[in-house]
Amino acid sequence: MSTLFANSDFVGRVRRNATTVDHQRNSWLVLIDRWLASSERMHQRAGLRAIADDPHLLADLGLTREEALEQADVPFWR
Repeated sequence: MSTLFANSDFVGRVRRNATTVDHQRNSWLVLIDRWLASSERMHQRAGLRAIADDPHLLADLGLTREEALEQADVPFWR
């Protein structure tokens, strides 16, 4: 057994410090999360635009062609 983890008090302190309520997330992680979310929205809206002419797929989604194109035209950052 490693001497680092043999002391259970040390593990408790590490775990407690990692889950503090006032812990601020790294700003780079926040930016990456926002970029990934906007990228996903961009791909979803491009997909809506691609299926706008297929009435069967639109019926599966419960959308009209106009609704799909309207959603596809919304900027990805909204």
